[in-house]
Amino acid sequence: MNRLCDSMEPRVMDDDMLKLAVGEQGPQDEAGQLAKQEGILFKDVLSLQLDFQNILRIDNLWQFENLRKLQLDNNLIERIEGLENLTHLVWLDLSFNNIEAIEGLDTLVNLEDLSLFNNRIAKIDSLDALVKLQVLSLGNNQIGNMMNIIYLRRFKGLRTLSLSGNPIAEAEDYKMFICAHLPDLVYLDFRRIDDRMAKLAEIKHQYSIDELKHRENLLQARLEDEQARREELEEHKAAFVEHLNGSFLFDSMYAEDVEGNKLAYLPGVGELLEAYKDKFVIICLNIFEYGLKQQEKRAVELDTFRECVQEAIQENQEQGKHRIAKFEDRHLLSLSAIRDESEPTNIERKIAEYSEDITELFNVLMTLEMQLVEQLEETINMFERNISDLVGLFIENVQSLMAQCRDLENHHHEKLLDISINTLEKIAKGELDADLPDDVHALFVDKDTIVNAVGASHDIHLLKIDNREDELVTRINSWCTHLVDKIHQDEITRNRKRVKEINQYIDHVQNELDNLECGDAVD
Repeated sequence: MNRLCDSMEPRVMDDDMLKLAVGEQGPQDEAGQLAKQEGILFKDVLSLQLDFQNILRIDNLWQFENLRKLQLDNNLIERIEGLENLTHLVWLDLSFNNIEAIEGLDTLVNLEDLSLFNNRIAKIDSLDALVKLQVLSLGNNQIGNMMNIIYLRRFKGLRTLSLSGNPIAEAEDYKMFICAHLPDLVYLDFRRIDDRMAKLAEIKHQYSIDELKHRENLLQARLEDEQARREELEEHKAAFVEHLNGSFLFDSMYAEDVEGNKLAYLPGVGELLEAYKDKFVIICLNIFEYGLKQQEKRAVELDTFRECVQEAIQENQEQGKHRIAKFEDRHLLSLSAIRDESEPTNIERKIAEYSEDITELFNVLMTLEMQLVEQLEETINMFERNISDLVGLFIENVQSLMAQCRDLENHHHEKLLDISINTLEKIAKGELDADLPDDVHALFVDKDTIVNAVGASHDIHLLKIDNREDELVTRINSWCTHLVDKIHQDEITRNRKRVKEINQYIDHVQNELDNLECGDAVD
């Protein structure tokens, strides 16, 4: 149980509480007093202490986005929540509360020290995101299953663990089990684990540890395989040819083709289907391999374009810096000369000359920017033509290959129709040797029925081919359009930013001159 005064009412974590805490915990010197008067921004707070406040619910912490340390111990908190924005948190103390489950920590990827001492927690879980966890305090809770220790093996940086005061701590093998299963642990229940204890634990549990490691290795290998497959699929999607490196498209044509699957039972159709599939898959593989090669070409084109843009910007910036450096070499001398001059006529002349220098610098910098804009516009237009040509060629060749798929389907349709009509005639004459399933036999009541069945199968196949082609064309065209639009928008943003920088700099030096001129006028 927590140690709060029973006479105090549960409180809400509101802005008033937070402002008071921040003010009290802030620096007490002159700068601190000034900060209190002007108001301390929550986003600038790095440490926050809210213990013994009778807080019932964590709330209103979203503005503390740079918080590193949060102390919420000795409250009435029942759930871990409201911490989503505290992604920089390193140290969190939630001890002496009424928390029953570990939750709400998924975004705290930088957390190193977590205290949940003296709560009502029965299971260690939901800590997966805490990849930097080094210290975990879970003493005085209700953890009773020793298998919870296995879960903690994933935290490779965990060095300090506290579990005393839980039911599992009463087990005879408690320390040995933990030392064996968490071999990198340095401190257990606030005591250093000695080498002798660690060695004995390893020997005692060697068999189960070996078996556990084997399972972990298998799981890790499976996870790595799944990750590799996901990454490979993303690469194929980037080339717009995912699932074309096998029989996926062909299989999808028959997945919803009820009539086609029935017709596969006809004599001779099995061999026909096998030959059809082999040729169809070869075309799909040709599309797939061609797609990957074209993706490489598009990537090279994009990289080359970006390098050209970066080089042009860098060269232009160097020219601008050189002109500004020359100006600033004269800048201090000009200001000093004006300050030292006592003759009003000479002062006016020097101010006028310096003002001309500022205007000249502004014109030079703006001219450089306009030259860069024209250069980049030409580069962007050339890239747009090149990438559009690559996309156009890719679409044209893919459509040609898809046309081959349709030709194969049309040829298969004709052969299947011939076999079906021939089967109908044999059934009519009682010459069919093969036994057909009842649902297949039902198709052969007359010629129209079987022709319609074969036609329905054919339509489904063509639709699948058309849809895959349309999807590919639509996606790559959309990619190209969005890419070019973003490049144009990025250039507009860059230009506006640069013009703003030039104006701000010129305004700054002009203000220096104006202030100097005003000072001379006063004198």
